[in-house]
Amino acid sequence: MGRRALRKVDPKLDLSRHWLDAEKLPPKFDAADLFGRQAPVEVEVGSGKGLFLTAACTSQPDHDFIGIELAKKYAHYAASRLAKAVIPNGKMISGDALRVFREWIPDGSLAAVHVYFPDPWWKARHKKRRVLNEVFLGDVERTLIVNGRLHFWTDVEEYYQTTLELIAATVKLVGPLAVPERTAEHDLDYRTHFERRTRKSDLPVYRAEFLKPD
Repeated sequence: MGRRALRKVDPKLDLSRHWLDAEKLPPKFDAADLFGRQAPVEVEVGSGKGLFLTAACTSQPDHDFIGIELAKKYAHYAASRLAKAVIPNGKMISGDALRVFREWIPDGSLAAVHVYFPDPWWKARHKKRRVLNEVFLGDVERTLIVNGRLHFWTDVEEYYQTTLELIAATVKLVGPLAVPERTAEHDLDYRTHFERRTRKSDLPVYRAEFLKPD
């Protein structure tokens, strides 16, 4: 399912506290400097319009959240949601998540990594572009703290099954742990807009969670 057009962002909205360019990140990852406090940090890869990021920041004010989105216009829109809601514990990075993990995020620094409905790259010759590849999974394992978690959801069963096989073969994460489907309490009570559209179309969502052991 393709993405719908974005609403216009108020050009007067100050995004300076919520927007980061992957090409201009500080030399060293320092969560305390980014957020002005010491707190568990979670990262979402592929934030899209920022529904999960905004909801997570609001529901877990004791955690700090970083979203990473390759499409600049979507990263800009997600940052605008954080800014408009005056959310202090959320940041958006515009850029390549794989590179950000590889070059910027240090070992044992994240409480969780979230990957929801990543691009399935349907054609066989393009599947090497999938974000959940061997190198990235190694970086997920490296950057998670002990008992940190990887959350992976997709609406593509083949992607789900091959990713579970890849995780089992390449990293030492415990799982997949079952993630039960929860009844939505209102029209936007979903992890992402993709989950909302998928479930409203009566299509299945495949969910898994993995734990980094001691």
